[in-house]
Amino acid sequence: MNIAFFLTPKSEIAFLSPECTMRQALERMEYHGYTAVPLIDKEGKYAGTITEGDLLWKLKGFLGSNLEATEKVLLKDIPRRIQNKPVQINARVEDLLSLAITQNFVPVVDDVGVFIGIIRRREIIEYFAGCLFPKEEAQV
Repeated sequence: MNIAFFLTPKSEIAFLSPECTMRQALERMEYHGYTAVPLIDKEGKYAGTITEGDLLWKLKGFLGSNLEATEKVLLKDIPRRIQNKPVQINARVEDLLSLAITQNFVPVVDDVGVFIGIIRRREIIEYFAGCLFPKEEAQV
């Protein structure tokens, strides 16, 4: 099965530019209730994922500072402890399983690396659960 069936397109998700500030990331994550957000560069390519943990570790260095200091920190300058790997749109759903173990979502790119959306861990788990436990068996 092709992964496009599970794709949440770019137009339906929150993402940030690596040129955005730390404060913008904090506010966007709070507003949407996200713990991680994809970073998309000026060319539309996937540039990584910023997580709450990444922001907290950077914020630790600002202890004693106020929130205004975060307006000067660009996301591209924040070290990321985990590198979320994207998949190409022509990948198979089986290719997602190992990535979903450590990623809340799997970024999806086209054949030249342009970001086109994400596949959430929940959809991946639901798909494989459905394979293991078909609905007919669950009704017995």
